Amino acid sequence: MNPSHRSHGTPALALGALGVVFGDIGTSPLYTMKEVFGGHHLPLTPDNVLGILSLIFWSLVFVVSLKYVGVMMRADNKGEGGVLALLSLLQGHAPLASRSRWFLMSLGFLGASLFFGDTLITPAISVLSAVEGLEMGAPFLHPFVVPLALGILLGLFVIQQHGTASIGTLFGPVMLAWFGVLGLLGVLGILRNPGILAALLPTQALNFFAAHGMASFFILGAVVLAITGAEALYADMGHFGRRPIQLVWFAYALPALTLNYFGQGALLLANPEAVRNPFYLLAPDWALYPMIGLATAATVIASQAVISGAFSVTRQVIQMGYAPRLIIRHTSAAEAGQIYIPFVNWTLACGVAMLILGFQSSSNLAAAYGIAVTATFAIDTLLLGLLMRVQWGLHPVLAGVAMAFFLVIDSAFFGANLAKIPEGGWFPLVVALVLFTLLVTWKRGRDMVTLRLREKALPLTPFVESLLAHPPIRVAGTAVFMTADANAVPLALLHNLKHNKVLHERVVILNVRHAEVPYVALERRLERARLADDFYQVTLRYGFMDDVDIPKAMAECSCGMPFDMMETTFFLSRENLIPTRGEGMMLWREHLFAGMARNAASPMTFFRIPANRVVELGAQLEI
Repeated sequence: MNPSHRSHGTPALALGALGVVFGDIGTSPLYTMKEVFGGHHLPLTPDNVLGILSLIFWSLVFVVSLKYVGVMMRADNKGEGGVLALLSLLQGHAPLASRSRWFLMSLGFLGASLFFGDTLITPAISVLSAVEGLEMGAPFLHPFVVPLALGILLGLFVIQQHGTASIGTLFGPVMLAWFGVLGLLGVLGILRNPGILAALLPTQALNFFAAHGMASFFILGAVVLAITGAEALYADMGHFGRRPIQLVWFAYALPALTLNYFGQGALLLANPEAVRNPFYLLAPDWALYPMIGLATAATVIASQAVISGAFSVTRQVIQMGYAPRLIIRHTSAAEAGQIYIPFVNWTLACGVAMLILGFQSSSNLAAAYGIAVTATFAIDTLLLGLLMRVQWGLHPVLAGVAMAFFLVIDSAFFGANLAKIPEGGWFPLVVALVLFTLLVTWKRGRDMVTLRLREKALPLTPFVESLLAHPPIRVAGTAVFMTADANAVPLALLHNLKHNKVLHERVVILNVRHAEVPYVALERRLERARLADDFYQVTLRYGFMDDVDIPKAMAECSCGMPFDMMETTFFLSRENLIPTRGEGMMLWREHLFAGMARNAASPMTFFRIPANRVVELGAQLEI
């Protein structure tokens, strides 16, 4: 579990989990039943309604309850969940050949890329579906639905820079009320037709498939809307822990969702006209506008959760070496996980605005929703199956059977959503493809740069010995030379000696490494070695969920005497990359990598080094 949450009790963590983890899946009743029957023009017969409700219920059982809450939450990487945590956990327990490692890394980062495609759609469809409730009471307000949804989401993106601590305290109570209202409305609906509970039988789903054949397969593309957000239960495990999430799901969220879906089903049987918006029409007339307000608050919370998740995943990807450095701002002095990344925030804002303006309604957006989620489901299943074998030690047959069971379900949902590609499903796939290309290009490019630098580098130990034999002029103060290769002489050190012909009285060769674990314990953070008099080699290790703060870490390292930032200069080398035809990447990818490198945040910003203590020395490098 995230260390910052260990001191909180289970009730507090459970309430927090309810407010953050369940926002996406908790707002699915707003549009799922409407899309199943309205979007596919499925006749509102008792058999059809019972069959759809059975499909929804057993999807919640098998995909959410069994797979994610029951099994995947046992695959935690020091308390952290999510596809990247699962990937690093798998790599740590399996000695892999280079091709196998490349395949797993590609699979994991493809899952991360798909997450961003889903992140764009979730706020758009959730807020639009909530605001569309205005049309139930006042149809003349239809022209204002899109502008109002845009305004709400724009306000949400604007306040990100101020942090989420103030509104975060409201998340739990609001979602507590939201799920409570879902359950209450569901009970009121079920009381009108208790026979709707027959949908709990799995035979109803099987009968629906038998009656509709191939058509029932494509209807799964709408049924999956009920379980979007299931991956968040696993991804957010590090914030709240496994037990609070499991407790909230089985004791409160799952019963509330089931009751509401069944209540909507009972309403549709009693009043087929309610298919235009069964969620809002399930409520009494006097409760329409309070429900719109509560639903809007719930969808804003769901949107906030995926935006915060995008910030977190971006930081993980950067620290794992698959993306260029970006400006990361901390919005809370108390909570390390509360971060703000301006580039990601405004990119998401533009993408969400384009989706709302392009699709205009939640029904149209539903055509684009689901394909990224179901692909992520399948990727999680593949990685989980491998983990069952290499870490848990399950017999290959048992691991294969478990993986096949979940993969059949995931593949059915994914296959059904492929039909959505021409209607908008292409959008998250294009987003994922572009992001995946950027990630693998950056990783490959950095490997090439490291190789080129290593070819030209001088060994560190003989170089230090030569300095002792022929010492240059020494000047007061401390010089910290940052390098990616701890055993090679930093280019900045060579350039400083060549041009300035001096060496500081204390020299530190600093190497920052990012481990494939969420957190590195403080006692293992810093490693120091003395190479010669006043010449030190320091290695700092961070996990992909740790905050990188070089001055703070160096303050805890004596290296002969305490560090005084006012007496310390950090020397950084910046390579001017020149794409060339050769054995590296295709030329267009080399130009893409060079452009990403030019626009990356400065190391001083990423490492939180004061700008007035930094000297950058450049060099040209052909790739």
